[in-house]
Amino acid sequence: MLKQSLQQKLQQKLSPQQIQLMKLLQVPTVALEQRIKEELEINPALEEGNERDDQSDEKEIEDPFNSGSDGDEEAHADQNREDFDLSSYIDDDETPAYKMAANNYSPDDEKREIPFAGGSTFQEQLNEQLSLRGLSEKDFEIADYLIGNLDEDGYMRRDIESVVDDLAFSQNIFTSEVEVERLLKEVQELDPPGIGARTLQECLLIQLKRKEHQTVELKTAAYILKECMEDFSRKHYDRILKKLELTEDQLKDAIKEILKLNPKPGNSQNDSTKNTQHITPDFILTNNEGSLELYLNSRNAPELKVSRTYQEMLDHYSKSKKTNGKEQKDAILFVKQKIDSARWFIDAIKQRQQTLMLTMQAILEYQYEYFQDGDETKLRPMILKDIAEQIGLDISTVSRVANSKYIQTPFGTLLLKSFFSESLSTDSGEEVSTREVKKILEEAVNNEDKSKPVTDDQLAQVLRDKGYNIARRTVAKYREQLNIPVARLRKELL
Repeated sequence: MLKQSLQQKLQQKLSPQQIQLMKLLQVPTVALEQRIKEELEINPALEEGNERDDQSDEKEIEDPFNSGSDGDEEAHADQNREDFDLSSYIDDDETPAYKMAANNYSPDDEKREIPFAGGSTFQEQLNEQLSLRGLSEKDFEIADYLIGNLDEDGYMRRDIESVVDDLAFSQNIFTSEVEVERLLKEVQELDPPGIGARTLQECLLIQLKRKEHQTVELKTAAYILKECMEDFSRKHYDRILKKLELTEDQLKDAIKEILKLNPKPGNSQNDSTKNTQHITPDFILTNNEGSLELYLNSRNAPELKVSRTYQEMLDHYSKSKKTNGKEQKDAILFVKQKIDSARWFIDAIKQRQQTLMLTMQAILEYQYEYFQDGDETKLRPMILKDIAEQIGLDISTVSRVANSKYIQTPFGTLLLKSFFSESLSTDSGEEVSTREVKKILEEAVNNEDKSKPVTDDQLAQVLRDKGYNIARRTVAKYREQLNIPVARLRKELL
């Protein structure tokens, strides 16, 4: 049964302008530039430049609608309005770009385009090497299938039996495990050495075998990997010395050779073709003889303005006597929407700049001692709520600013998020930053005796001696956050 009822609700909704501001606030400088380019392309009422330029130009340029005598002023205005057609701006069915393209170059013209760098994939390079090995058509297809099953590290993680079944069902190639094993050996002969291995042990042994000069150290290294791979991976050097009856010098020389090998041969190609990502700072901090000066990156403050042509167009069409026609109303609505959108975007950019500077200035004041010289032990405990309360903004707004923004300082370009940390109480009751504790842990590990690395219990005792009462499990958590392995894996032969 259908009913009609009258209800009263109280809801909170974000306006489109607020949503636009939140999106602009969380993007870094490089993404902001791309966003502005997109807006300039889709909104013809938005232009690059300064509003003051238009005001100075108005004094020099005559009004095209007032170019006639006083008696013919209205006639000239009507004539200009009739000559200007807005249908091209309103019509959604634009002419495709390919119909407007023209080729005005002859085959004899010299072309000076800068070519884009292009490279082949890892699998393509392996296939090129494989084609030079003189395999039969069937063997080539099987070996090519094996190459396609290598993971990003260059390993064959699948068992041979599954590969034989897949070849039969998907490729209609019937073979045996012996044949696949033989062709896998062919793949393992390709470069870089270690490709096609099924385990780390096999990968390292293949690389040692491919060495040109088989020295005593290389043979000892291969012997260690064959007989004591588990003990070597766990750094149980005492067991290796006892089991293989080696001296410490022999073990040390063999380990040096093993450390030269590549445990992930597939990544060697990926690393060489990887694009380097450059960080563009959003803020620039300078230290002028102890006085800190903060600037917003100029690329964060673009000059944008509303098109004067569209403003004049709206003004003249709104004053026109012919406002009853549908085409005239559509034209006015279109121009008004574009101008409003341009103004909203400009206001959002300005508000973004103000919010960024307000937040970073608060962080600078809060961590003033740290920004003097970059000593991490001077970092004060600081959470998002501290800055939000100081500047009177919401925590989510501060989070959007801190998550993806960088500041260029005299001691490096840093992420704003790295300045935030939890607090920790010392024996004297003083609140210190957890970054300070991590810095002490890092220094203790760097200065330890590598033949006898300090354990988590010993690290906890070092902190207690300095006045930080921290449990061993907390030390282990901080150590993992610093990507420091356990003491056993830090052991080295000196």
